[in-house]
Amino acid sequence: MTTILICESMDIMDESKVVIQQLKKVPNSLSIDMLRLDLLHPVISGNKWYKLRPNLEAAKNANFNTILTFGGAFSNHLIATAAAAAQSGFQSVGVVRGLDTETTLNPTLEACKQYGMKLHFVSREDYHKNKTEDFLATLQNLYGEIFVIPEGGANENGRSGAEDIGNMIPNCYSHVCVSVGSGTTVLGILRRLTIEKQVLGFAPMKKGKYLKEVISQYFLPKHLPNLQLFDQWHFGGFGHWKPELLDFMNQFYLSETIPLDMVYTAKMMFGVFALIQQNYFPEKSKILCIHTGGLQGNISIRSNLCY
Repeated sequence: MTTILICESMDIMDESKVVIQQLKKVPNSLSIDMLRLDLLHPVISGNKWYKLRPNLEAAKNANFNTILTFGGAFSNHLIATAAAAAQSGFQSVGVVRGLDTETTLNPTLEACKQYGMKLHFVSREDYHKNKTEDFLATLQNLYGEIFVIPEGGANENGRSGAEDIGNMIPNCYSHVCVSVGSGTTVLGILRRLTIEKQVLGFAPMKKGKYLKEVISQYFLPKHLPNLQLFDQWHFGGFGHWKPELLDFMNQFYLSETIPLDMVYTAKMMFGVFALIQQNYFPEKSKILCIHTGGLQGNISIRSNLCY
């Protein structure tokens, strides 16, 4: 069985590992770089740490001992939370969507357990009640005083933490490209960029353009014209893929030596190169693509990849 790397020592998150890497094979009229947040940590990778850090600090300051959060069976957020909680001295509970039993854990959930996370399985119907007072009260009765982090770190703590990613972006870029799941990361980035920059968000799920409405709830309307959302490169929906996506991932790795995750960053980069073919970007555009990590999401397709 394929397993996920379990890190025994995670005392320090070394942000000096994060680099901006220039892509080699791009049209001469364009410049494309990648912010390698995936290099931050093998498990708490990409944008996950930035959204979790202020939540963990808030939990510590409020004297909570247990972190509770939500996610699907292959959730990058769940495993990152489990690892970060263990690193920071918290107990953790993961509410898992769409499963009724733990008799057959996949590698992601098995790794969560190895980090000490208690797994609480609920139906999809019950999962969508996760913001109701009754549902949260039931969880509190089961697990005691809990500090709740929404799925994807989608709260004000997470958004403020994602601003740190925006602070890493030099002023020289005309376009910034990022995957959009809950909208938390792109919100943090938008808060820190000048109004002249174009931010392109790539949703990996069907009908993802609704996220612009979500984002507009937390941001000044004057900035929204600078955000463009694309949802046509979902390859069948969230977590789904087609052979052409895997071919792209392999070709990209062979040319750039950068591994992409199938769930988020690969779909974003596929979309970026599709836009290049459509002459979307003006000549001499300087484009920064943000690698949000989550490479553990490739476990189910690893036999199809060259890395």
